Amino acid sequence: MSEQHPGTALRREVSARRGMLVPGAANALAARVIEELGFDAVYLSGAGLSNTFYGLPDLGFVGLADLAQHTAAIRDAVALPIIVDADTGFGNALNVRHSVRTLERAGANAIQLEDQASPKKCGHFEGKSLVSSQEMVGKVKAAVDARLHPDFLVIARTDAAAVEGLDAALARAAAFAEAGADITFVEAPENLHALQRIARELACPQVVNVVIGGKTPTLDAAEFGAMGFGLVLYANAALQGAVRGMTRALTGLRDGGRLDESAGLVATFAERQALVRKDAFDALERRYA
Repeated sequence: MSEQHPGTALRREVSARRGMLVPGAANALAARVIEELGFDAVYLSGAGLSNTFYGLPDLGFVGLADLAQHTAAIRDAVALPIIVDADTGFGNALNVRHSVRTLERAGANAIQLEDQASPKKCGHFEGKSLVSSQEMVGKVKAAVDARLHPDFLVIARTDAAAVEGLDAALARAAAFAEAGADITFVEAPENLHALQRIARELACPQVVNVVIGGKTPTLDAAEFGAMGFGLVLYANAALQGAVRGMTRALTGLRDGGRLDESAGLVATFAERQALVRKDAFDALERRYA
C-alpha cells in the first residue's frame, strides 16, 4: 500500500472488491509476522485475544481496555491498517461511541461491530441471540458519528443467518449500510449459494470470514474476489498455526529431553531477534550512550 493514511488505503483496497486477504492477529508479534510476509492489513481478532490472553473461548470475556491495549501495541509494531473486532461495542449506542473514540485513538483504522445480544458468542458457535435491527442501526449511526477521520471504517456484522435465516440477514445488512456502515459482514454463510447472494445482493463491500474448521466453505481468495467480496478474513489462521507449532515443538522437547534449532521445530534465535527488531534498539542504545 502507498504512504497515504492507512484507513484511506484500506477503503480503496476493500472497495475494489477483489478479495483482499487479511489474516488475524492476537498480539503484536503475530501482527509483525503478518506485515513481514507482505499482507496489506491486519485484523485484531476478539476470539484470538480471548484465547491467547485469557485462555478462554470466544464468549464475550474481552473488555474495551484489553482491546485498546492490544490495538496500541499492534499500532506501535506495524504500519499496516488495523481492523479491530469490537464484538458488540461493549454496550448500547453510547458505549459504541466511546469504544470508537477509544480504539481510534489507540490506532485502529476500522472497527467491526455485531448485532448479537451480550454476552456474544463466536459466529460459528450455536445458540446465538440477536438485538433488534433497530438497536443495531442506532449503534452503527453512533459509530459513524463518533469517528474522527473520515476513512475510519465501520464494519457492521450480522449473525442473523444462523438465527433468523439468510433473507433476514441480508435485510439487516442492507439496513446497516443505509445507516452508514462502510462495509457489511453476513457471518457464517454455510454454502456457495448463500455466499453468492451476499456478494450479489448487498450494495456496499462485503466481508467473508473463513474460519478453519467452521461453517463457511473454504474457497481461494481469487474465487471470493471473483464473486465480489471486498475482504477475505482468516481471523485465527495464525493462532491455529501457532498452537500446532507449539504443540509439535514441546512434544519434541518432552519426548526427546532436548530441543535445538537443528530439529527444525522452532524459529532460530536470530530469526526471533530480527522479528522484534533488536538491531534497531541496539542502534538506539549506542546513540544515547
